[in-house]
Amino acid sequence: MPASNTVPDIVAPGLRVLFCGINPGLMSAATGHHFAKPGNRFWTTLHRAGFTPRVFRPDEEALLLPLGYGLTKFIHRATRAASELTDDEYVAGGRRIRRMVLRYRPTVLASVGIEAHRRAFLQPKAAVGLQAEKIGDTVLWVLPNPSGLNAHYKPQDFVRVFAELRAYIDP
Repeated sequence: MPASNTVPDIVAPGLRVLFCGINPGLMSAATGHHFAKPGNRFWTTLHRAGFTPRVFRPDEEALLLPLGYGLTKFIHRATRAASELTDDEYVAGGRRIRRMVLRYRPTVLASVGIEAHRRAFLQPKAAVGLQAEKIGDTVLWVLPNPSGLNAHYKPQDFVRVFAELRAYIDP
């Protein structure tokens, strides 16, 4: 693992959607960019769901800000797999994200990982889609993790659920 495993948040006040990943993988930690592993389907899914005009590379992540989107993660520590993370890390990450949301006030916080959302916000029954809970005025939305390790969703399934969020913010 690299000496510095920091992947900076891409955030600004008043975003339409703040996408919140789980934690940096080793490739993201090494490059300093979100969703950097080649097998991750995040960037392709964002484009195919209508969020971006083309498929962005991880090193172009700052191009999301002018479109009204940002990136963060629940946990800063890089790991090979999310299974290496502890409940305490998730809960602490959930508290940090709550503070961030109250500060920056995005319209939607989209957790990119069902289990991460459940553990960070202590919502064991959370499912994909719009959540009943809010943080201040910010709507919470859950998306599946587009990691190549997630075999539960096919590419078209990711696009469909991400497009539902897109339709919510731009009816």
